[in-house]
Order: sequence, then C-alpha cells, then structure tokens
Amino acid sequence: MPASTPATPAKKKGRRTRLVVITVVFLLVASIGYGSYWGVSTVRGSFPQTTGTLKLPGLGGQAEVDRDNQGIPQIYADNTADLFRAQGYVQAQDRFYQMDISRHFTAGTLSEMFGSGQVENDAFLRTLGLRRVAQQEWDSKLSESTKAVLQAYSDGVNAYLQTHHGAALSVEYTSLGLDNDYTPQPWTPVDSLSWLKSFAWTERSNMQDELDRALMTARLTPDQIAQLYPPYPYSSSQPVVSGGTVSADGQTYTPPSGSASASATATQPSTALNYASSQLAAVAKTISGMPGPLGPAGSGVGSNAWVVSGSYTTTGKPLLANDPHLGPQMPSVWYQMGLHCRTVSASCPYDVTGFTAPGMPGVLIGHNQSVSWGMTEMGADTSDLYLEKVTDGTYLYDGKQLPLTTRQETIDVAGGRSRTITVRTTNNGPLVSDVSDQYTKVGQEAPVSDPAPDRRNGYAVALRWTALTPGRTMDAVLGIDRATDVTQLQDAARDFAAPAQNLVYADTSGNIGYQALGQIPVRKGDGMYPAPGWDAAYRWTGDIPFSALPWEKNPKQGYIVTANQAVTDKNYPYQLSSDWGYGARSQRITDLIQSKIAGGGKISMDDMQSMQMDNSSEIAELLVPYLLKINVTDPYVRQAQQLLEGWDFTQSDDSASAAYFNAVWRNLLQLAFGNKLPKELRPRGQCLRVQPVDSTGPVDNLNGGSNLVTECGEANPTDAQPDGSDRWFEVVRNLLPDANSPWWNTSTLPTSKPTDRDQLLLKALTDARFELTAKLGKDISTWTWGRLHELELRNSALGDTGSSLTKVLLNRGPYQMSGGAAAVDATGWSAAAGYDTVWVPSFRMVVNLADFDKSRWINLTGASGHAYSAHYSDQTSMWAAGQMLPWAYSRGDVSGATKDKLTLTP
Repeated sequence: MPASTPATPAKKKGRRTRLVVITVVFLLVASIGYGSYWGVSTVRGSFPQTTGTLKLPGLGGQAEVDRDNQGIPQIYADNTADLFRAQGYVQAQDRFYQMDISRHFTAGTLSEMFGSGQVENDAFLRTLGLRRVAQQEWDSKLSESTKAVLQAYSDGVNAYLQTHHGAALSVEYTSLGLDNDYTPQPWTPVDSLSWLKSFAWTERSNMQDELDRALMTARLTPDQIAQLYPPYPYSSSQPVVSGGTVSADGQTYTPPSGSASASATATQPSTALNYASSQLAAVAKTISGMPGPLGPAGSGVGSNAWVVSGSYTTTGKPLLANDPHLGPQMPSVWYQMGLHCRTVSASCPYDVTGFTAPGMPGVLIGHNQSVSWGMTEMGADTSDLYLEKVTDGTYLYDGKQLPLTTRQETIDVAGGRSRTITVRTTNNGPLVSDVSDQYTKVGQEAPVSDPAPDRRNGYAVALRWTALTPGRTMDAVLGIDRATDVTQLQDAARDFAAPAQNLVYADTSGNIGYQALGQIPVRKGDGMYPAPGWDAAYRWTGDIPFSALPWEKNPKQGYIVTANQAVTDKNYPYQLSSDWGYGARSQRITDLIQSKIAGGGKISMDDMQSMQMDNSSEIAELLVPYLLKINVTDPYVRQAQQLLEGWDFTQSDDSASAAYFNAVWRNLLQLAFGNKLPKELRPRGQCLRVQPVDSTGPVDNLNGGSNLVTECGEANPTDAQPDGSDRWFEVVRNLLPDANSPWWNTSTLPTSKPTDRDQLLLKALTDARFELTAKLGKDISTWTWGRLHELELRNSALGDTGSSLTKVLLNRGPYQMSGGAAAVDATGWSAAAGYDTVWVPSFRMVVNLADFDKSRWINLTGASGHAYSAHYSDQTSMWAAGQMLPWAYSRGDVSGATKDKLTLTP
C-alpha cells in the first residue's frame, strides 16, 4: 500500500477547527444541562413537606393539613391559637417570598432586597408611612383577640423560617443571595397588618383621576375636561342601591342638619393649579411608576360580585358570585384555604373557607357554615390632594404660619450607601411632592419656598387619605369570618376602614344583602381637583356614619349586582364619589340576570359560572353601526371592515372580528384624544404641535392655533391617556351624534380644514388594518383576538428584573385570552399601551348556599409559589378556559378529596 499522504496545513487547521467546535458544543450542552439541573434541583429544594408528621413549636395539640389534587390546604385544629399558628406555617411553606415582597413594599424597604433602583419608590412609601400606620393599629386600635390571632400567625411563619434558609426557603433567595447577600427577617404582626395597606394602595380610588384632571388644566378648559369625565349615566346603568341608603323597612336615611351633602357645588379647578404643574406631574409620575404588590391600579380595574335570591335559583337558596380584578402576577395575589375548628365553640369559633391573602391571617372572601360574602371596590373618594403654601419650615393654614412636622427616614440600599430623607407633613398629610428630588437632595427646601405672593415657583402637594389613619380593618376581617348570621356580619363590617368596599352577602336562611364598607370622609365640594390646603373650609369634617352608609337587605327585585358602578342614586345625602365606574359590566350582569328570570326562569350554578365568562363588548355594539356606514374605497381596508358585518360583539380568543374592532377602538382613542392631552400626560417621546400656554391660563388647542410649537411627552402614560375603559365608552357615546365636534379634528395646522367624525373613523379603520397586518399578517383569516390579547404571568419581582434563566424558571405564558376591558370577563388591556392583558379576574367563585360542597372556585395560578411545583400554575389553563374546581367544605367531602395529609404536632 502507498504511504499515507501527510496532512496539509489547511487540513490540519480544519481538523483543529472541528475539534474546537465539537468541544465548545459539548461544553455548551454540558453547561446547559448542568444549569438546568442546578435550576430544577435548586427549585425543588424549596418544595414543602406535605405528608407525614412535622413538629411545630408552640402548638397546644395536633393540627392537620389536608391538601387536595391542587395542593389547596384545609387546616383542622382544636383551638384558635393552633389554627392560626398552622395557617402561618402553611402559607410560609407555599408563599413566603411573596409575603416578604409585600411587607417590604409597604415598609418602603425594597432597596434592601433589590438595590438602588428602588430608592425613589421607597422614599415615596416612607413619605406615606404605611407601615407606621400599621404599627399604630397594632399598638392601640385592635382587640386583644385579634392581636392574639396575629401573634399566633406570626409564630407559625417564624417556625418555618427557623428551619428554612436561602434556596430551601424559595429559589428567589438564591438569586438575591448572590446579588445582595439578603436574608429575610422574622415575621411580625405588623407585617400582616401591612398587607391591608398594600391592598388599600391598589384600590386607592380616584387619586390618579384627581391628578390627571389637575394636569389637564394646563391645556384644556374646564368644559373640555368635563367632556372627558362625563357624569354617571343613571338612565342606562342602575346603581347598586336605589333611593339612597335604605333600611329594612325601605326608609331613606336622613343625615343630621348641617351635614355636607351630595348636592354640594361642583368644584372648579383653581388658578393655583397653573403654578403647581411641575409638582403635580412629579407626583403623578411617581404614583404611576410604583410597582405595587397587587398589580396596577386604574380606571379600568375593578371587580364583579352579585347575589341572587333563592326565589330565582334552581337550588331554592341564594347563589353568590365574585371575581375581583387585579393585576396578573405569578403567583396569584390569592391563596385558597380552609380554616376549621374541629368543634366550633366560643373558644374556637372558626369554620371558614375561601380566598386568603398570603401574609395575613383569616379569610378575606369566602364562606363559613352560615354566611357567604364577596367584595368589590366601592370607588368611594377616600383621598384628597391639597396644594400647600410652604415657606421655610412652615405652611399657611387659616391665616397662620404653622410649623411643618418632620421626621428622618434612612433607606438601606443593598450593595450601596444608605440614603436619608426628611419627610415633611402638614395638617392635611405628608408632602408627597417632596419625593421626586428628595432622595438625592436631602435637607433642601421644596421648590415652593419662594414667599412671593403669586407663588410662581409653585406649591407643595400634600395627600390626605383614609388609609393613613389607623383603623380596625383586621378586627372586621376576623369578625366576618366567625359571623353566624347576617346581623353579626354587618356588626363586624362596621370596623372595616380601608379600602372602601362593596360587600355582598347571603346566608343559609335565604337572606341576601349589601353593605358599603369603609371610612369615607365628609368634605366640601366633590373632591375632583386638588384643594387649597391653606383654606380651613376645605378640611374634612368627619366621616360618614356607618349607620348612614348605603345598605340593602332582601330587595324586591331579588338580586344585587356590584361591579364598581355608582352605589346610590342622586338622592343620597352624602358625597361618596365623582369617579364611579360607568356601569358597563354591572348593567350587562343585570341584563343577563333579568333575561334569565324573565317568564319564571331560574338561575343555576352553571348560569352563574357562564355569566362570569361573558365577553360581550358594549362599545362595539355602540360603535360598529357607525363604522359600517363609512365608505371605504381601499379594498385592502374594506376587506377588514367586512369582519364587522354580522359580528355579535363577543370577544372570544379565536375571533378575528374582535381583534380588528379593538384595534380600531384603540386607534380611534389615540386620534381623537391622546394627542390633545398635555405633555405631562403623554407617553415619553410622543410629540404634538400645540399653542403654548402662558400666564393667562389654559388654551383651547382642539382647533389648532397660531404660533404653534412642538411639545413632547415627558412622563409615563397615566390613566389620563385613553385606556379604553368604560369612562371612554361614555365619552365617545356622548360625542358620536355630533359629527363636527372639535374632538374629531386631527388637523394640527391652523390652515388645515378640520376633520370630522367620519374622516377620523375612516383613518382609524385604515390605521388598524395596517397595524394588524404588521402584527398578525396580511391574511385576515389568520387573525385572532387571542394572538393580539395575550397574558404573561410574571414573578412578583424577579420575573421582570432577573436573569434570563430566572425568568424562564419563574414566569409562565403567554396565554391567549378572551374577554376585554369593561367586559364581565374583564381581561383588561390599556389602549394607551397596547393589547397585552394588564388586569384580570384574579379568582372566580360561585357559592351555593343550599349545599356548600357544591360550590366552585378557581385561582389565577396555583396554590404554590415554588416554580416547577405541580401546583405553581396548575389552575391557570382551567381559569383561562372559564372552568372551575369543586370546592369541598364539609369534613366528609374534604376527606374524600384529600391527596396529601400532614400532621403538625407540638
């Protein structure tokens, strides 16, 4: 055989290259494999023990934890202390990281976990002082029995923390430990009370609307602002309670003489607002940028709850449904659980099941052996912003200069230097306008210290809010949990202070009812604009008495619906709010109930469940007839317009018609309204040719003007941007008959002819066609609403800011969603930002008062907060499809559904 030919340099180089490539690939595969193994094994290391026996220090006897196929726990104990100690332990097993995030939010200590990026948020939260208020509640407000429950719960949490650390506690701490050397501190009762403060912050009523209206005065007239905030449509959307507050005999409550009433003169914007725009814009930017442990707040966020009397149900007893709407997150805000005394007695009075809040003892929404209840945000105006004349260390009030109250707050920063801020307070509340610069300019005066009488350097802004006053809401929660009839439930409810809520209830005796909950101030005027803090006439004069809060029991109509609509009609003697939801969801639910019971029909459990999934679009029913009348000559756009012909206005995830309509709606809102708002209320970078504002006040820019200049948005989008909520339904409903309203004008030059309604609608149809072509493709047969309207569930904090691996481990989705903004199936999206789902029905429940074991429930995610647990997201697909789980309650049914049993021993 011939001798082998020596390899050429080129061949040797090729072999070496292949070897290098093979080696790199091998190492890459190995590293990915190791990383996956490390990630999964680290995650699994935090899974809780759910079977066998565990010792729980402090128990007086054994407690049992029965978990079903979804890992939902039902706890049984012989005394109250053991029951709540076990609750604390079990919630820490499944959700401690979520609990930890929540307490750091309300305490203003997020920087201890996540570093300098959270300093401004912490500065704002320290200025509010939410945790200080929670501490005051613990020190002086709560009953001894409630404090004992809170302490037992905390002891249970801490028992878990004593034996679990770092990755064994939750995988998130592995990431935090690597970055910040963070170790969680023991749990305290004040940490539990703080959850209620984060709940109140999420449902803070019209705080943002008040800011937005104030900022609009820089560009719009009072009449134009009023068009964007139309009055509540009582003729088409009935309130929760007709005739004001009613008693059992149907009599209307009459307030004491001299009380402020709902008929007070409407507030007009003060000229002082012209000199507070920078401070108000800074406050608006800070509030809109706050992370919030319960998701975003806004005009589109709300809840549904309704109850139907047994005379109209197939069971012969009441049926009650509830689905609170909150921002989506992983894991869910809620945790399903049952708390059962083995023998219900005066010393152990709890036999309650429902949706709990991780970090707080008790059940917030659910049922016990006698009563069921649900809650929705009332929308009462419980906060006011005040402009303050600050000079040096004093502020003006009632003709006198009073000293500001000050305190120092130190913010510890992971991986960085601590920051010290000075919190300043007037008799109206903390100066929230200090926050934007304060964390870097410690000790400097606010930019309102100029004593000039015209205040051209502006005003400070103070916040007065009922949640900043210590209350007894925790007493109310536990009192409702142990109520044995509706009388006890209402008696417990009087202690519920913040946030203001609608409570609907039913009992096993067949009663149904409604009670407004919360501390609601009596004020001069309607609270629509920031008030002059120096004028004593604008001080709150007290709270609406509980006996005067709206309530109703066994109404003749046989049902009660609450979905954030107006609570009362115009005859109610107190001012509750000027910023209700506009009734799209509540009226749709009412119509569905009425259609079902017409002619003697009865409502079943299946009917209640299907109502929760109703996705009909009210604005589509109003607007589509106008859109179909538009003469579209472009065949490409005409093809899309035809999707609206014969559409039934439902928004299922497979609907091309829903996709196109919602794109048209979004473009219409931006064309008609978005570009006409002041720069402080537009997204950063969005520019508009406008007439400049001078010292004479706001300028009408809807029809163009001379000397136009370009202004670009400076802040993040706020609620003032047209978000597509049912407020905007009402705005557009009022404008549609006027084809030449200035709001339809899209021209920006004074020489251009103003456009009319139909021209704007044609442009919206056209822009939507091209937008969806870019997003979904040219072929409209492939378009679906679900492809456009997706939901991604992100981890409470690290799901947005962590590494790519962390996000893969912790986040879930996207899911293609049905429903939409202001639909009963309220998978909300903001037209100001896009089509992604930004708030959701955070749980759904339907309670059967004839047989609690035939009730149904579903959570957004799952029982566990541990990624890759079988129960991390095992309810999500069912939730998205409108399915529900059986809800076992009796001891026998719970035992039959039990998959894992854990015994806790002393």
